[in-house]
Amino acid sequence: MRRRTTPAVAGVSALLLLTGCGAADMTRQASPFANARGAKTVTLSVQSWVGAQANVAVARYLLEHELGYRVDTVQVDEVPAWDALSQGRVDAILEDWGHPEQEQRYVQDKKTIVNGGDLGVTGHIGWFVPTYFAKRHPDVTDWKNLDRYAERFRTPESGGKGQLMDGSPSYVTNDKALVKNLELDYRVVFAGSEAAQITQIKQFAKEKKPFLTYWYTPQWLFEKVPMTEVRLPAHEEGCDADPEKVACAYPHTPLQKYLNADFAKKGGEAADFLEKFTWTTEDQNDVSLMIAEQKLSPGEAARKWVDSHESTWKAWLS
Repeated sequence: MRRRTTPAVAGVSALLLLTGCGAADMTRQASPFANARGAKTVTLSVQSWVGAQANVAVARYLLEHELGYRVDTVQVDEVPAWDALSQGRVDAILEDWGHPEQEQRYVQDKKTIVNGGDLGVTGHIGWFVPTYFAKRHPDVTDWKNLDRYAERFRTPESGGKGQLMDGSPSYVTNDKALVKNLELDYRVVFAGSEAAQITQIKQFAKEKKPFLTYWYTPQWLFEKVPMTEVRLPAHEEGCDADPEKVACAYPHTPLQKYLNADFAKKGGEAADFLEKFTWTTEDQNDVSLMIAEQKLSPGEAARKWVDSHESTWKAWLS
């Protein structure tokens, strides 16, 4: 992470920005400070999307500057991050979008991970089209009409079908099953990462071309490229229980934090702080926008947010 560096944090590994493709499986890599005698250390898992990076940037800044910890960050894909957390290779995940299988295994059965509480942000995945296209063709926002526009959404990558653009294959996605089970004339095409997906969306928008994309809220890009959600069949409890048979919309998910169970018991001020860390969608988007669009370093964005929100973060330290 680019930041204001102090001797206490010199050598901390860099936070990887805006990239999901090629992320290493770091489940066997511990913090370089893990065995530092007498050091107060924390290792945070950071996912590849910028919202998750914003959480980590602010938490890291306060842990370092207010509580005197050395903080390491490790980029891990979503499912391997649970393995790393269970093993104690990382101490906390600050933004999880829902992994019931891992939660059952590690929280309920093995009890090696504990829920760290709500992040304060509700996440939602969906299919979106650019608002400029939805205004001209309002019926496109009903999934039953998507095949009428399949030809408009074709790309060289999707062949003779319409393109449904996804980000990284490692993200939570039911899209291949949805396309199959809803019998749509579309092909899921992975951009490879959030960054690559954003680049493609921006290019489409610049040229005012139609596109259909997997996307999620909260996300700062909506401020730059307004998008309108396509209504999929309503989500009902259990409708996505079988990944192969999913034919319903994604749920609205209160995003959760998870801590390694030993760290939760013995992590002292750091564990208490991370359990109390909770902020709003607007807070997360403010920091994300500074990182992704204004090109501030994560440390600079975190410092700027911290300087103007003292009443919010002081409560996390009490």
